[in-house]
Amino acid sequence: MAQNCLGGVLNPSKTLKPKCIPINHSNPSSLSSSSLRKFILTKSKKCLPPSICISASMSSSQQHQPPPSLESLKTSERRNEVLNAIHSSLNNCLFETHLDLTVPGLKSKTRGKVRDIYDGGNYLVLVTTDRQSAFDRVLASVPFKGQVLNETSLWWFNKTQHIVPNAVVSAPDKNVTIAKKCSIFPIEFVVRGYVTGSTDTSLWAVYKKGVRNYCGNVLPDGMVKNQKLSENILTPTTKAADHDVPVTPDEIIQCGLMSRADYEEASKRALQLFEYGQHVAMKHGLVLVDTKYEFGKAPDGTVLLVDEVHTPDSSRYWIGHSYQERFWNGLEPENVDKEFLRLWFNDHCNPYEDKVLPDAPEELVSELAWRYIFLFETITDSSFEIPTAKEPIHDRITQNVSQALKSLL
Repeated sequence: MAQNCLGGVLNPSKTLKPKCIPINHSNPSSLSSSSLRKFILTKSKKCLPPSICISASMSSSQQHQPPPSLESLKTSERRNEVLNAIHSSLNNCLFETHLDLTVPGLKSKTRGKVRDIYDGGNYLVLVTTDRQSAFDRVLASVPFKGQVLNETSLWWFNKTQHIVPNAVVSAPDKNVTIAKKCSIFPIEFVVRGYVTGSTDTSLWAVYKKGVRNYCGNVLPDGMVKNQKLSENILTPTTKAADHDVPVTPDEIIQCGLMSRADYEEASKRALQLFEYGQHVAMKHGLVLVDTKYEFGKAPDGTVLLVDEVHTPDSSRYWIGHSYQERFWNGLEPENVDKEFLRLWFNDHCNPYEDKVLPDAPEELVSELAWRYIFLFETITDSSFEIPTAKEPIHDRITQNVSQALKSLL
């Protein structure tokens, strides 16, 4: 729909210029990808972005702590402890909820890729399940995923209230957030700091096809995968049922998806949230690569942050201290999100077109669960509370949500 609603100019296209990277010097277009990567780093070595030179910006106390690494992801006492719990819970994931049948007062249920959303009158009850999605479909169930996503978002919601208000009312359960009802804008605000990705709508996927004007951002020639952009950019998409569609700010307004004022407010807040998220991640030795935000409008006209914030489902995170060397050598960055799961499915099938996909190996699912918990603990400086198996998850959620809704009436 958005592609047929062209016309008018909301904002002129933003032209990105490489910082300290003279791409056209010595005809780098004739270089191989690896040679071009080395050329870029050599020419820009004196102006590396803060997220590459993480140790330089850490406090002295932080520098005494070993930075997170892929090795710490693979070998640690904490990892062994968490993996044991993960393995024992592989057959006890929260794949589906039916609170409309067990909690008085809840009305209709909407099933998203990951969340089950219930109408609670003046409120919405959002249950984050253990479903794992990518490529616009559910791929697996991951132990503790719903809890770690919900608690990660709640931590960020609390930390970002100085930037934008949010819709959170309470969190009565490890997997549940009760939120204010608001009108959700049909746009996902995707903010990117790097040219990367493996899905059809990722910046690297479209860039390598020759696209140089993407969602109103004019990109320079000569960039390579995983290279940092000269500045963060916003690449919004429509929230389609099957597949999100990239859209320009101009198209959003012309199609009536958002008003000019609402779009400008939400886009401003999205960029501020991302910059703040990058700062927090950098202090903990991580790179926040890209993410997506969703916003809604309260009855009083306030733009609210909704859904999730800076989770490994909605964001890419890389290990900071190893990024530069791996980029130099043409290696993929060490990631702490679901990108390695995407890459596995890309290697074993066509995840967009194959009707039946292979089952994700248990080792892969367990590793993903551990990485999500590792990220939560690294960012929040806290220990993830592993739930006990004494009480069925659905029964626990039913009881906690029932009590919470009674207190709100």
